[in-house]
Amino acid sequence: MSVIRAVVRGVGHYLPERVVPNSEFEKTLDTSDEWIRTRSGIERRHFAAEGETTSQMATHAARAALENAGLQPDDIDAIVLATSTPDLTFPSVATMVQAELGMTRGFGFDVQAVCAGFIFALTNANALIVSGQARRILVIGAETFSRIMDWTDRSTCVLFGDGAGALVLEARQGQGDSSDRGVLAADLNSDGRYRDMLYVDGGVSTTGQAGHLRMQGNALFRQAVGKLTETAEAALAKVGLSDADVDWLVPHQANIRIIQGTAKKMGLPMERVVLTIQDHGNTSAASIPLALSVAAGRGQIEKGQILVAEAIGGGLAWGAVVLRW
Repeated sequence: MSVIRAVVRGVGHYLPERVVPNSEFEKTLDTSDEWIRTRSGIERRHFAAEGETTSQMATHAARAALENAGLQPDDIDAIVLATSTPDLTFPSVATMVQAELGMTRGFGFDVQAVCAGFIFALTNANALIVSGQARRILVIGAETFSRIMDWTDRSTCVLFGDGAGALVLEARQGQGDSSDRGVLAADLNSDGRYRDMLYVDGGVSTTGQAGHLRMQGNALFRQAVGKLTETAEAALAKVGLSDADVDWLVPHQANIRIIQGTAKKMGLPMERVVLTIQDHGNTSAASIPLALSVAAGRGQIEKGQILVAEAIGGGLAWGAVVLRW
């Protein structure tokens, strides 16, 4: 049976120029490069320059993805952008990117699911393509988490970085089975009872200020491995696949121990896991598209391979997408 599939046509990313090694935090915090590396796997991260915004980074990533796809802005029907750190309360970052690209048609909107944001955005973009609402969509994850850090909290401020990644999804015909290229299945979840594990202590209707990130790291870790494994396997099962069929696990780059624990539970060697955490830190919704773009640039990911992307973030919100590259 012929079906419409959302196939990845292009990929791109952007990282701010400023690179911040772990050693820089030793000047102001009771921490060390060894402490950060052994507990998180992070060695360095990028911070946005003064005045550099989420929409600007997203636009750079979008242009890179369009170039990779061999397309122009007006070839795109929609922009679905995941972020928790928008330039303004409104309008959406997606519409700002639309304007910066010179895109004079289509529509754009933001998705907010914190670190799981790109998974939710990708799932929404897939649904728009499958339903015939759009033929080509830019799916972007972009964050400036350096703007919401409490620089006195050594347990959180050393973990996060800034950046953006983008994919171009395009509608193509498929046979309706797991041999198709493109998004094959998705699994989304949330449970608001766990919101205190990861949140920002500010907002429009409460403090009127952006606030700072707060996290219960140990509690979140205990939730993460189980939920990430379950959602990945649920997504695979929807299309008749199993852990053994996975060529690449592309996890949210939050903590090396979470990544290792999830891979172990899925029976995947670390050689089949895309890792960028050492260079980027946790870039929240930008994490997975950044990893995909870097891995594609390295030549790790090859056409026809099965990928599982999975993430968990504040909400709690978590999910996974299975796609054939």
